[in-house]
Amino acid sequence: MNKRIAIFFLTFATIFFSHAAFSETADSLKQNSLGNRKWFEVISLRGYGQVRYNRLLETNEKLGCDQCDKSWGNDGGLFIRRLRLVFYGWVNERIYFYVQPDFASSSGSTLNYLQLRDAFVDLGIDKENIFRVRIGQSKVPYGFENAQSSQNRLTIDRADGTNSAFVNERDLGVFIYWTPKIVQERFETISTLKLKGSGNFGMAGFGFFNGQGANKADLNKKQHIVGRFTYPLLFGKQFIEPGIQAYTGDFTMPSDLLSNGVKTNLDKTYKDERIGATLVIYPQPIGIQAEYNIGKGPQYNKQTDSIEVRNLKGGYITLNAKANIGKDLIYPYFKYNYYDGGKKFEKDARSYLVKEFETGIEWQPNKFLELVVAYTISDRTYEDFVLRNNRQKGNLLRIQAQFNF
Repeated sequence: MNKRIAIFFLTFATIFFSHAAFSETADSLKQNSLGNRKWFEVISLRGYGQVRYNRLLETNEKLGCDQCDKSWGNDGGLFIRRLRLVFYGWVNERIYFYVQPDFASSSGSTLNYLQLRDAFVDLGIDKENIFRVRIGQSKVPYGFENAQSSQNRLTIDRADGTNSAFVNERDLGVFIYWTPKIVQERFETISTLKLKGSGNFGMAGFGFFNGQGANKADLNKKQHIVGRFTYPLLFGKQFIEPGIQAYTGDFTMPSDLLSNGVKTNLDKTYKDERIGATLVIYPQPIGIQAEYNIGKGPQYNKQTDSIEVRNLKGGYITLNAKANIGKDLIYPYFKYNYYDGGKKFEKDARSYLVKEFETGIEWQPNKFLELVVAYTISDRTYEDFVLRNNRQKGNLLRIQAQFNF
């Protein structure tokens, strides 16, 4: 067994036995179980959808961002970016389930097919769920913006610098989260105040996962290991949340992502590791959100026509604000996004150099509707075995309507 996985299970066992995790008798569990309640008393349903248009004031139809939004540029039009339903609920006071399919997944010219995003169970180790174990496909606890729900995030897309860590931010794994009661309460307050938080991914999180991405088969016998620590400080009424995170593992390039002629190492497996830092000053009413990470990963090198382990770096900074105008909520923002590195889940571990500025505003007239207008100034170089000397610069006005139910 992988030594890192053995250490993980040893850590889990220590926590488990030191906390009377499941000391309830069979009778008490039965009283709280699904069998004594109707299904609609256990399963809750919510969801949201996003419709976008990116072609207004567009200056370069060749400018694209496959990971951001497949409707950028040529052939792009009105686009359903997300349409998700969430099934969730407490089976009993220590067992919580969460299943989220997306009805608007896309690949190439094929749009709006059903794909699983999340499917996990949280097992509380103590009655207040200070310690919990998450098993299944879920977001990897790496980064603040990655953890944020797209339903709640201010900016239209996540930044390349941190989002390039994982496709769809998710993978199949097992994670332990530790969230003391006071931190749980602060996460809840941040949510109640509509400050655009990340939700409760623990004050500390640690776990292992396959490392190939959501809905992808594991192509090697080495799981990734990840750890994250964050703490929402409170100064008067002002919330400030610093954080740090890191992961390490080996990524195997899938054959369908390799061009004929591109060179790889013998087993197509490459070191994949990062460390990053986060600082969030919540908009009360002015805020700052910034993250930066460095690391190593597979990246295409056009000088040698090969995929190599190369250094990567990148992050973003967002200046934002929150204003209440009557019952309406207004969130203006300015964001700068930078990334220099590869994207392992794109063709030939495509090489990127991104310098991008975006300014926008989100308007919430009520809790069911959100409208975002953003102007993007982008300078993107992205190259693989086929795309050579491919630098695209351009501007575009983006509009998104989101409905929540």
